[in-house]
Amino acid sequence: MMALLVLAACDPVDVVDKAVARTAEAVIVPVVGPLAARCVVESATPEELRAIAVDIGVEAGTRTEANIEAIARRPQTLACIAEGALGQ
Repeated sequence: MMALLVLAACDPVDVVDKAVARTAEAVIVPVVGPLAARCVVESATPEELRAIAVDIGVEAGTRTEANIEAIARRPQTLACIAEGALGQ
């Protein structure tokens, strides 16, 4: 019964967004590495993550790499990367 209540409380959109973010992160890691990938995911819009996630299972294409690099150059992404590097 408790499991049903917890399941009912989950927002389906939130569940899908998290799955897309994890999928996009798998595409991003080979391009920028694991530390920066988390920051790129956190800075990207849901639409950007969906566009990146399309390349799952194949090497990131030129457009995907350009999108990842553009997100990685955003001030909030650079700050996140710097924080992560200092924490290591």
